[in-house]
Amino acid sequence: MEDFVNAWAYFLNRWEYLLETLLDHFVLVVWATLIVILIGVPLGILISRAKKMQEIVLGTVGVLYTIPILALLGILITIMGIGTRSALLALVIYGLLPVVRNTCVGINQVPEKTKEAALGMGANNLQLLMRVEIPLTFPVIFAGIRTAMVMTFSLATYAVFIGAGGMGRVIMQGIRTYNTGMLLAGIILVVIATVSLDRLIGYVDHRVKKRFSLVE
Repeated sequence: MEDFVNAWAYFLNRWEYLLETLLDHFVLVVWATLIVILIGVPLGILISRAKKMQEIVLGTVGVLYTIPILALLGILITIMGIGTRSALLALVIYGLLPVVRNTCVGINQVPEKTKEAALGMGANNLQLLMRVEIPLTFPVIFAGIRTAMVMTFSLATYAVFIGAGGMGRVIMQGIRTYNTGMLLAGIILVVIATVSLDRLIGYVDHRVKKRFSLVE
């Protein structure tokens, strides 16, 4: 109980520092998610067209996904050095799998009769993609983006090990200084922020599915 009292006291005394660090954490995750979308969605579309590439691409991003985060950060440090760029690349690597896979699987699940009907009405391949396949697949793609963003938000705490800041800095300082109030305040804030982010994206996800008549 005393630890929670200390955590509350720390939050009251250093709330500006905590919120500033949380904002840095959030910015890192947003940038990583945007890059994942820019790479993952087109890549998922590409391999849905080139069937022979599916196994290779999904296998590659799957293998990268299984690398422990600290090991991956260690590898990236030797290539790119210490700093935000290495942490950003690590988060992008981890976020690719759900977005690429959901995009590819979603487009592959669009009924062939629907595609044939669109082509029969004079649509070209680009129109088929933009007006038929992506609208029908968007809820599935968005679910992959949700998974990637929530996952990278938690993983971003490890960015402190390569000097990229974020909430991991608060947690690490609490460990190093044996400040249980600081440590617990950082952990609680990360948990609350992660759950809140998941709920917010879940609400948006529900609205998206409702927009596409997938739920009542």
